[in-house]
Amino acid sequence: MASRSFYLADYIIFAITIVLSVGIGLYHAFAGGKQKTTSEFHLGNRKMAIIPVAISLLVSFESSIMMLGVPAETYVFGIQNIMGNFGWFVANLLAIKIMVPLIHPLKITSAYEYLELRFNSHAVRMLGTILGMLNYALYMGIVLFGPAIALEAVMGFPQFASIIIVAIAAVIYTSMGGIKAVIWTDVFQSFVMLAGIMAILIKGTIVSGGVKSTWTIANDNGRLNFFVWDTDITRRHTFWNLFIGSIIRGTGLIFNQSSVQRICSTPTLKDARKVMIFVSPAFLITIAMACFEGIVAYSYYHTLGCDPLKSKQITNPNQIVPFMVMDIFDGVPGMPGLFMASLFSASLSTLSSGLSSLSALFWQDLIKPHTQPMSELKGTIISKVAVIVFGVVAVCVALLVSLIGGTLTQITGTILAAVGGPLTGLFLLGCFCPWANAKGAFIGTISGIVLITWITTGQYISPNVRKAVPLPSAPIDKCYAPLTNITSLYNVSSLMSSPVYDYHSTVLTTESPMSAHIPIFFQEGYILCLSCFRSGIDYFYSIAYPWFGVIGIFAVMIVGSISSFLTGYTKPEESNPMYLISIVDELFFFLPESVKKAMRLGYNYKKPEMYGGKDTMYDKTVYVDNELDKQPDKNDEETNNHVNNENSALLNVLEENEHHTKSNNSLKKADCDSNNGSLPLLSEDSTHQGELVHNESKT
Repeated sequence: MASRSFYLADYIIFAITIVLSVGIGLYHAFAGGKQKTTSEFHLGNRKMAIIPVAISLLVSFESSIMMLGVPAETYVFGIQNIMGNFGWFVANLLAIKIMVPLIHPLKITSAYEYLELRFNSHAVRMLGTILGMLNYALYMGIVLFGPAIALEAVMGFPQFASIIIVAIAAVIYTSMGGIKAVIWTDVFQSFVMLAGIMAILIKGTIVSGGVKSTWTIANDNGRLNFFVWDTDITRRHTFWNLFIGSIIRGTGLIFNQSSVQRICSTPTLKDARKVMIFVSPAFLITIAMACFEGIVAYSYYHTLGCDPLKSKQITNPNQIVPFMVMDIFDGVPGMPGLFMASLFSASLSTLSSGLSSLSALFWQDLIKPHTQPMSELKGTIISKVAVIVFGVVAVCVALLVSLIGGTLTQITGTILAAVGGPLTGLFLLGCFCPWANAKGAFIGTISGIVLITWITTGQYISPNVRKAVPLPSAPIDKCYAPLTNITSLYNVSSLMSSPVYDYHSTVLTTESPMSAHIPIFFQEGYILCLSCFRSGIDYFYSIAYPWFGVIGIFAVMIVGSISSFLTGYTKPEESNPMYLISIVDELFFFLPESVKKAMRLGYNYKKPEMYGGKDTMYDKTVYVDNELDKQPDKNDEETNNHVNNENSALLNVLEENEHHTKSNNSLKKADCDSNNGSLPLLSEDSTHQGELVHNESKT
């Protein structure tokens, strides 16, 4: 396939996008507090505005995989995948109601700080951190590789250049401007992405014969398969594994580090909820637009009478959108450049969010708890260097994927599937299962990882697991290129949002050659048993990929609960309601109080009044945190030690208060204020967090 040429205007538009992105980072590097504190670098001093944070969170999950993979999915298999997005929408609504009120008041920087607070175990926190960082590093590599391979094949843009340009730009503005630069650059890039998508939809619909013709062609050729009610768990996409599965998996999206970082960057719980209220419908709309791109692409090439996949003009469905862009905007300078800018913007937004998240995890979970207290300036420098290091790691992963091709991409997808579900299960075990202890959480998470890895690995090595069958392609009767039968082209790569893209249907079995060595009267029974075993194991390996996350979640929660009871579960009087969510009260509020009381199993989910009022301890801690940030010149080791001494004194006061409250059974807020003044941020010293909250919860 011959690549298409770019005009000077295309390169100018692309260059402007990169320069402006870096410029925003440079601005925030020298504005405000000049990124001299870790609070400003990672959380924007917890003063970020609602709309920018919401847009940033939105585009963080709209990577180049969405720009290329979602339209390719629709082009080959139809629009049924959109049902999963409706499931994510419902999950986001649930998060607004029950998850955000749990996370935001904790004022944490790392999502995995919650695990240490909940399970009172540093080992569980480290397990979550390592899994989260591994997941991010691999994902960033795929995000870098996706547009590189597509642009090289279709537009002739060098693959290595794509990877390096995106990585360097993201590293520069993320390391210099911190979360502020990431958020405001995401806002700019979101408009570029939207402009690129809208241009494709409008122009593509026009050249396909209009809106009615576009959707009629798609419907007549099976692309509008919204509802598939099949209950077979090996069916690749059904209503059940897309909609229901996405609701279950989506409940843990709020515990993603990018989500936690942005939610905790807002000043109040009300603002955090507004962020999610904006993100939920906006995410559904943008993903739907990407699905519509696939519909437009199919209708266009059906009208043209030349399917580029079947005619071997391209070799991968992920190349369908850039190939169509070069077709419909042929001879229109600037438009291919706009698409390339939107594609790179999608990669930049996801990569910068990942770098910011990894930097926060590295500082908050790996460095800070295990080193002597250091100045805020030193902590910020370490965080900035971490951005550069993880940028290099992402490039290495991307280059490794490019060298080995689809095989490693599929392996990477398998690892992501094996990590994501169990990691979500670990968080849900913590907030929904008050009886779970640290040992149960650790054992349950490892069990979930082993189980999902076993299933996904089996799908690759089993020769009898059949592949998913794509829908009929567009006609090729008007193509002029020589045609060959290339059914294998529909082996869509794992650059799609699904970790394992092509498999399942019915199970095939073969006779084992070992039967020749078995006596004749045993052979029939042996073959029958072996056939049943192979059929069963192949059916097990053929479970549809949307169920992987669900299986991983429930595996962790079930094994974790059983292990907790076997190793000494957390009793009601030992649990801390600050880290728990009551499913009974949140989702079954309509039941009589007597029934709800029985379903609570004796556990207390009511948050202490001190945490729920208007003037909470968390509101006060923001003041302390911000006062420190306003004095960057004094953030040396002496100042830091002074603050730590004050924190220790305050903790002693709290312990003394706890001693008195055991006899008085209450603690007046006025006494707390007079004795303690402004309390320190929970995230300022992770080694004292559990102790601080534990004492307060008893009061």
